Amino acid sequence: MDVKENSSNNITALKWIQRCCPELPKSLVQKLFRLRQVRRESSNVEEQRPKRVSAKESMIIGDRIFLPITVQKFPSEKVVEYPTSEEERKFVHGLEVYKDPEIIVVNKPPGMPVQGGIGIKRSLDELAAKYLRHEYSEAPRLVHRLDRDSSGLLVMGRTQISASALHSIFREKTFDTQNEAYYYSKRILQKKYWALVIGCPRRSGGIISVPLGKVVLDNGKSERITIMSDVRAPSAQYAVTEYRIIGSSGKGYTWLELSPLTGRKHQLRVHCAEALGTPIVGDYKYGWQAHRKLKHLTCSTSALNQGMQNPRQKTDPFSLRLGNGSISDKQPHLHLHCKEMVLPNISLALQQGQAVSDADLVDVESIKLVAPLPFHMQKSWDCLSS
Repeated sequence: MDVKENSSNNITALKWIQRCCPELPKSLVQKLFRLRQVRRESSNVEEQRPKRVSAKESMIIGDRIFLPITVQKFPSEKVVEYPTSEEERKFVHGLEVYKDPEIIVVNKPPGMPVQGGIGIKRSLDELAAKYLRHEYSEAPRLVHRLDRDSSGLLVMGRTQISASALHSIFREKTFDTQNEAYYYSKRILQKKYWALVIGCPRRSGGIISVPLGKVVLDNGKSERITIMSDVRAPSAQYAVTEYRIIGSSGKGYTWLELSPLTGRKHQLRVHCAEALGTPIVGDYKYGWQAHRKLKHLTCSTSALNQGMQNPRQKTDPFSLRLGNGSISDKQPHLHLHCKEMVLPNISLALQQGQAVSDADLVDVESIKLVAPLPFHMQKSWDCLSS
């Protein structure tokens, strides 16, 4: 795609792709930028080798944009318009854990992708646009993400102003490992995950601070995140997690509370598997060897009866298999859940006419959000507690 003479001199790479390829969903284009799969060939340099470009970088006349060849498949795929379903509406509304004039928070179920894209039929952002507008004309906006197989608190902005403020809060900050105490005191966003891991860490709690980086496998067909031995490697980024044991059993499992102080891709999964040596149950990407040695665990009758009373097992309009996946099943789901979050009360700040930058939000009243465990993790909890 070439930038033409009649193009605006200030057009960004994101806007240019949206103008040239209106058939591509905005969510897909944003994902391509997020995965650094968009490249630009600049007209201002002699070397014509395309380089990665960010969504907000300005284009100039003569620049060329390159997208992955996989997007060619998208236009041929029919966009399915799903009719409104009362069963779906009740299910999605049942995910809400908090709502005020500026934000809406849901308890994302495991197995549901947050954003749409090639090969994804139903995503949470699409469902929110259909069922969670309430009295608003605009759809809720995503401001952060969770892995498809994880579950828990997901915050969305209900207006452009609140979404911008939340973007600033959730945006990855530079972490100074030499000044941890100061960082703790100034955090305006706190997240706590619960995870069930295989084995038990040597210490009851502590801080993991190691650089993570991406490695490419299978001749470029797949990739994974790993701890980098060379902190100077181009892809190395420090990732910091605070952890503590909240429960252990004699059956080879341990419950951990994980507080990520940075937001690297697969950070908690890699920290558990590689730094602590205790991979998360259901994480076959980073803990497949540990899962091969697991023995099938049979739950007591009382634990099974508690699971049968779980309301989430009665309805599953998106075929997420919410009634399965505990440690009593042959193939458990990922046991990683964003259970608690503390963040500034954006709605209150805007009502009072306050600025919504990070510095201004330090003294704003906070709201605490809590999401109950998904069915498979609750059942595993009951199994290990019985």
